[in-house]
Amino acid sequence: METTPVRILGIDPGTNVLGFAVIDADKKNIQVIEIGVVTFAHISDDHTVKLRYIFEQVQDLISQYEPTQMAIEAPFFGKNVQSMLKLGRAQGVAIAAGMTKGLDATEYMPKKIKQAVTGNGNASKEQVAGMLQNIVKGKFSEKYFDATDALATAVCHWFQTSRNPGAGTGKSYSGWSAFVKANPGRKG
Repeated sequence: METTPVRILGIDPGTNVLGFAVIDADKKNIQVIEIGVVTFAHISDDHTVKLRYIFEQVQDLISQYEPTQMAIEAPFFGKNVQSMLKLGRAQGVAIAAGMTKGLDATEYMPKKIKQAVTGNGNASKEQVAGMLQNIVKGKFSEKYFDATDALATAVCHWFQTSRNPGAGTGKSYSGWSAFVKANPGRKG
């Protein structure tokens, strides 16, 4: 019996760059439909203008790719309060854009995403990107970590919500080398 793939929009919100990825996932594979970034550093210095642009761009992505689920990376806690506020607003606007299009957004902390994709919650961006290349059998440019972070968010969501055996098991490893040793077929 064939199952219809689930289409997931992953978002890595930012104040100057928003990463996005659209995947179709089913029990057998994860296919990348689109991956990219939306930049808005050039738009205006006015943060409210950027927020409107984020809202419009996320709505356009939803209209174009028609995802049924949305996953978004939660802001990490930093020392710069102003940056945290701006990042939180960007995330909130992206969530609101999804909600107005009928999508609920599931939020994932960066460590949870890294854990789901690599088995190591402290993995580097390079390690996450390398593992994603194996999971989706594709190549990604290292200059677009915002896009691969969005892809990791979508893949994490699939692993967490699917009944995909072995996905998102939450196994803990003492480090990257321990993970690679325990998973020889998934080397990045």
